[in-house]
Amino acid sequence: MKDCIFCKIAAGELPCYKVYEDDKILAFLDIHPINKGHTLIIPKEHYESSLGTPDELLKYIVVVAKKIALAVMKTTGALGCNIGINNGEASGQLVFHTHWHVMPRFANDGYELWHGKDTAYSEGEMESLATQINGQLMAKA
Repeated sequence: MKDCIFCKIAAGELPCYKVYEDDKILAFLDIHPINKGHTLIIPKEHYESSLGTPDELLKYIVVVAKKIALAVMKTTGALGCNIGINNGEASGQLVFHTHWHVMPRFANDGYELWHGKDTAYSEGEMESLATQINGQLMAKA
């Protein structure tokens, strides 16, 4: 896609600090990191989000993300990492090109995950919702 910043990076039209590249995937340091070593993993081909990305490519991204996460943790001395995927504007996705974040984590680094709300299900609502979601999954099979 011609106006996509990640497509431009993948095409070599914009610079990045590459940590990994092959024929399908490019991984580079995020310019606004959660912590130093925060890496973005993108497919070179444009897809708007992970939800529209072909399954085989997603499987490949998972394997690459694991390798990158282990390398980032070893390099930075991180105690853990988060692998984050935002799909759609409501989730916080800012660049509409499939991308995964590998974020090294350290004790007391000030980064907080979301906190659960005090939302309670009414009587029977969990069962009903689970049944409906399962029905959607079965309809797609």
